[in-house]
Amino acid sequence: MKNYIIEIKWGIIFVIMQLAWMTMEMLFGFHDKNIANHAIITNFVMIPAVTIYVLALLDKKKNFFQGNMSYKQGLISGAIISVVVTIFSPATQYIVSMLITPEYFANIIKYSVENDLMTQTEAEEMFNLNSYIIQTLLFTPIMGIITSAIVAFFVRSKELKS
Repeated sequence: MKNYIIEIKWGIIFVIMQLAWMTMEMLFGFHDKNIANHAIITNFVMIPAVTIYVLALLDKKKNFFQGNMSYKQGLISGAIISVVVTIFSPATQYIVSMLITPEYFANIIKYSVENDLMTQTEAEEMFNLNSYIIQTLLFTPIMGIITSAIVAFFVRSKELKS
């Protein structure tokens, strides 16, 4: 456990960032009056997400591997962060959906139906807490591993020192 304290710390930082991001989306109206722009705006979360992975792997490289980290070590470290974030994802989704923006599902269902994007039944099946929890449990580790693979490539030591 001691060997993974950096990953746990950054996983928790990532979860806090997610909650803050969702709060900002809600405050700026992307969960109600500006919901038409939500699908575009929400993708910008990748900027702080990638930044957190970069900072996390740099932290691991400097403070655990003494500045000498291989691609594989970086990938494993990033994967562990992804596991931490995935473990917290049902609770994170619950907090977002029930506390931060409880009106989001009703709003996105209404928007989707009124704009002929989905039928009422399709929208209700897609936009609900259980569906979102399943989506985050699947999406989080996949995106985390992809992000880890890319970030580890750039953060790794170019020449490993003996």
